[in-house]
Order: sequence, then structure tokens, then C-alpha cells
Amino acid sequence: MVERAATSEAMVEIGRNAAENATPGSIFALVGDLGAGKTHWTKGFAAGLGSPAVVTSPTFSLVHEYDGARLPLFHFDFYRLESAEELIALGWDEYLDAGGVIIAEWADKFPELLPSTTRWLRFSVEPDQSRSINHDPPHSP
Repeated sequence: MVERAATSEAMVEIGRNAAENATPGSIFALVGDLGAGKTHWTKGFAAGLGSPAVVTSPTFSLVHEYDGARLPLFHFDFYRLESAEELIALGWDEYLDAGGVIIAEWADKFPELLPSTTRWLRFSVEPDQSRSINHDPPHSP
């Protein structure tokens, strides 16, 4: 399935809709270049869970935790991580067992650490500057 967003607001809305079916333990692997819409999608996802948080990219902090919603949300950014060991040292395994939702940007850096049930979303900037999201089936790093 491919979804398209002509504006950042439309990308937020796509993320909001994706949160409707989120369950404890859901994992979303986001892949795409800078500016492709990953964080806007995550903003909408958090809002769709009912989070009042202001969602920002965790590029420098590596993970943001958002509580106060229907499910806890753990938003990772693997961009600056150099190794799988660094991610594990951040408590990756504990997050996997925490019963919340994990969203991992730049997830393709460490696909071996993601469970087979992970939902892979590939974000692209189209020639007309709209954004697209390609939903890969599980087991597709």
C-alpha cells in the first residue's frame, strides 16, 4: 500500500490515522531521507494515541518517551548510532518489553534488532515535492 501527502499537515493526519490500530508492543520502522516526513508522521501518530506532547525529532537525545496517552510511545532515531551495541546499551530490549509502541526512525541501520512483526514504512519525497509512504509487509528490512 502507498499513501501520499501533499502537505506536512496531510502527513500528520496519516500518522494520526495509523495510531487507531496500534496495540501494546506495536513497532513501526521508518525509513527515508531527511525531510521525507518521518517526524511529521510521528507527530500525528502521537496525537492519534491521545498524547498532549509536543513531538520533536530525537536525533540528539536518541529516544523520546511520551506518556499520558492510550499507550506509551517510545520514539527512537537511529541516525547517529554507530552500532547495534549502542542501541542495546540504551535499553532497547527493555523498551521492546515495555508494552508501549516503538517508532524507530532510520530503522534500516539495525534491522537485525527489530522483531519480525515490525511494520516497515518507507518515506520518499516525490518529484512534485509531495511525500509518499510505502507500507512494506512484515519481515522486510
